[in-house]
Amino acid sequence: MEIGKIKLKHGLFLAPMAGVTDIAFRRMCKKYGAEMVCTEMISSRALCYNDRKTKELARISDGERPCALQIFGNDPGIMAESALLALEFSPDIIDINMGCPAPKIAGNGDGCALMKKPELAYEIVKRVKEALSDKDVPVTVKIRSGWDENHKNAVEIAKLCEKAGADALTVHGRTKDRMYAPPVDMDIIREVKRSVGIPVIANGDVHDAKSALEMFEYTGCDGVMIGRAALGNPYVFAEIVCALEKKEYKKPSRQLVKADIKEHITALVELKGEFIGAREARKHVAWYLKGMPGAPVFRNEVNEAETLAQIKNIIDKAFN
Repeated sequence: MEIGKIKLKHGLFLAPMAGVTDIAFRRMCKKYGAEMVCTEMISSRALCYNDRKTKELARISDGERPCALQIFGNDPGIMAESALLALEFSPDIIDINMGCPAPKIAGNGDGCALMKKPELAYEIVKRVKEALSDKDVPVTVKIRSGWDENHKNAVEIAKLCEKAGADALTVHGRTKDRMYAPPVDMDIIREVKRSVGIPVIANGDVHDAKSALEMFEYTGCDGVMIGRAALGNPYVFAEIVCALEKKEYKKPSRQLVKADIKEHITALVELKGEFIGAREARKHVAWYLKGMPGAPVFRNEVNEAETLAQIKNIIDKAFN
């Protein structure tokens, strides 16, 4: 598939996840086959206010490209201005969030709330696209199936986004009300794909090779986006790549997982300093250890650890 000049062999995307998809995590997913990654959600207003923490979230490293930078907000002018400011970080794509269901986002008129205002959604995409018209940076939009079961307007929004100049769409096959509750509605994704001429990426309940192949076949989508299934499991991308290329997939050995955990959390500490990095590493280690013998005990120990060295020692014990 192609988005602007960006060519992707399989169409495998890592979903933006607040508090998760930092540089360290994105690089780990890239290592195992994610073709396009994305920053955490970036506030358009905060970018315009030159907020230091926001600029840290917007950083992109050369080892993870192509990488999208996702912005959110509900003011067309501010969204357009923030898209231009975001170019400081050299994103390969500017993605507009119209799918976040979190109360503090949607409740403020941002994210999925924009789907309740089709004209505003159109104007935001149009203004961002116009702002970037001479920058050769594609604009994509992430939406949901709708606000609730009585207002599933993904097809309408998708057509408006395409008309406004969007280069691709991601559709999460759930309404805002359903949050992340299964099952995903693949019918609405298929309807969107049949209604527009730009690439469509399917999002929701893609957690392994089987579900990815089913999503591709049923919806006709151009790509799939994986979020929660990659937590502690960047190998899900390698599994899907093998399935698409009709190759045998071998699960990672315990020694490889052990080495990857250490690589991941070391990168976190290098990125954010030991005080913050070691504490953020706790949740990632817990995800990696999920389902392993003795996982609850080791998870509790990690939650008490305060340094990278302490966490690495616990990992060594867990994988003995």
